[in-house]
Amino acid sequence: MGPRTGGGRRGAAGRGGGAGRNRLYAGDCAEVMAGRMAAGSVDLVFADPPYNLSGKNLKLVGNKTGGDYRMVNEDWDKMPDPGYGEFTDRWIGCCQRLLRDGGSIYVCCTMHNAGAVLGALKKSGLALRNIITWHKTNAMPSITRRTFTHSSEFVAFATKGAGWTFNYFDLKAINPERQKNGDPKQMRDVWQMPIAQGRQRLRSESGRALHPTQKPEELVRRAIVASSNRGDLVLDPFMGSGTTAVVAERLGRGWIGIERSEEYRKHALARIERSR
Repeated sequence: MGPRTGGGRRGAAGRGGGAGRNRLYAGDCAEVMAGRMAAGSVDLVFADPPYNLSGKNLKLVGNKTGGDYRMVNEDWDKMPDPGYGEFTDRWIGCCQRLLRDGGSIYVCCTMHNAGAVLGALKKSGLALRNIITWHKTNAMPSITRRTFTHSSEFVAFATKGAGWTFNYFDLKAINPERQKNGDPKQMRDVWQMPIAQGRQRLRSESGRALHPTQKPEELVRRAIVASSNRGDLVLDPFMGSGTTAVVAERLGRGWIGIERSEEYRKHALARIERSR
């Protein structure tokens, strides 16, 4: 049995298996998922985990294309390589347990951690459907000038079991690309959009980006439109700046978020409240 297209199945509005709907939990995501959420209680997972790229304090001051640039260098993004693989296996395994049969998961990654992500999805029995390429139209230039500019990230799309939701026609309707005659066009697996900027971008008091890896709302919107329906429950194990919750509510979905940083939780909750 293949994917369900069009309207698909409508999620049960009170679900969550003991976890509060439209609630942001504090703590380690695997511990929260294992201790507070029931198996099969989630329709869709959108996850933007640590990429494990920190450890270098590279910066580019006076960049003319996008302002000062600093490479991500956060404590939560530093793990030894064996430990990172175990971490990835653990949280993806928890997501697999929580997904209903026919549920979907989207995991953001780069070339640096894609191997761990794809391996964990396979170990958990989740079937890879696409590797979406996010082409960042306003990517920062190469600081070292020894590589091509890194203008792409990836989103692994996988499903659990058969009969997964895939709203093909809804995706065609929101696809900015059009046929030559102006008709809607099938959504492809290369998404061109800028890094989160402008009003979307949360800023600290110093003016710097509050969260270094905040994803654009459009990226999350396409995943939620594609693989869930109104009333469904969306889980984000790494809520960060709150983008998934904001977009889910706007689209009539429920959400559950998990975030271990007190600072990020505070700003995410304020952002969610402002968007209502």
